[in-house]
Amino acid sequence: MSDLTAVIAPRVFDGHRWHQDAALLVEFGHVSAVVAADEVPASAQRVEFAAGMVVPGFVDLQVNGGGGVLFNNDPSLEAIRTICAAHAQFGTTALLPTLITDTVSVNEAAIAAGEAAAHARVPGFLGLHLEGPHLSLARKGTHDPDLIRPMDESDLDRLVRAGQRLPNLLCTVAAETVPPSQIKALAESGIIVSIGHSDAGYDTTVAAFQAGARMATHLFNAMSQLGNREPGVVGAVLNTPGVFAGLIADGIHVHPASVAVALRAKAGPGRVFLVTDAMSQTGTDLTSLTLNGRTITRADGALRLADGTLAGADLDMIDAMRFMHQRIGLPLDEALRMAALYPAEAIGADAEHGHLAQGTLANFVHLDEELSVASTWIAGRRVWSGV
Repeated sequence: MSDLTAVIAPRVFDGHRWHQDAALLVEFGHVSAVVAADEVPASAQRVEFAAGMVVPGFVDLQVNGGGGVLFNNDPSLEAIRTICAAHAQFGTTALLPTLITDTVSVNEAAIAAGEAAAHARVPGFLGLHLEGPHLSLARKGTHDPDLIRPMDESDLDRLVRAGQRLPNLLCTVAAETVPPSQIKALAESGIIVSIGHSDAGYDTTVAAFQAGARMATHLFNAMSQLGNREPGVVGAVLNTPGVFAGLIADGIHVHPASVAVALRAKAGPGRVFLVTDAMSQTGTDLTSLTLNGRTITRADGALRLADGTLAGADLDMIDAMRFMHQRIGLPLDEALRMAALYPAEAIGADAEHGHLAQGTLANFVHLDEELSVASTWIAGRRVWSGV
């Protein structure tokens, strides 16, 4: 029997353009082509969707948890499996489990879990995101201030070694806490460095980008803002062409007007892309959770500590994409790119992720006409179905 499968739909978006009445050809877990529906080879097995559209699977670079599991509380292989499976139902086919500021031992356990997940080829696992502990106390957000600290040589060595064992390693650091020399060492080792939880000024932030940082973590949130005489981290991100920026698009973390202004202001080729910053509640009906011994309450579309501080987001990628399309008014294809192609490009993973072209992984989502996820596929296999 041929391994060739034709996934036929009224519309296929390959990440760059739309194809009407088309078929996505999948062979050995990868895309071989997008062709007209009447050009499907006779030898192909057929999967036919009578309505809706096939689009690239979403890529989420900031996922703290899901399925009732918070990665900080359970930095294990099984936790990664649970988190990836929970987010698949919302169209995410590749993600970075994210560890919020914690102890050295928890960081080491998370790295070991990530290495195990890579060896086990966990569907949806793309690498790790270590958000902290080398952040700014002034912009700590929900991060435990008692665990925030400068980066020493042992930390640097640990990260470099971890980056050699993981498919992708993203580290969020503060520009004023981690100097350019350390950022350069991380970047030259292949680690993706992102600036976040930082109160740095414009010049300090630009120096970090010049040293090798190439991303910003949750634009606008937990960073110095754009001012008339001091552009801050926000200004540096928007004005530096090669920098990408994650965005929590829920209408709570960032005002819709600020989102629209940032999209118009961002210098390219770096792009603003979507992240969920999701916690353990994703895919569950949990109303509370704990982080570093503190209770986080879920209410009114947000997650907050007792003092009202936002603590992650009650968000999934399909809702973030719909927010950009329906609330911000972006064309559907651009909203889809923000959820798939741009985050893949941000970490250099677009050879296999974020779009559907010859040789990419066959990671795709079937959306119905209401832009809800009908099914999710990873490497040509259905991993979730709403039917």
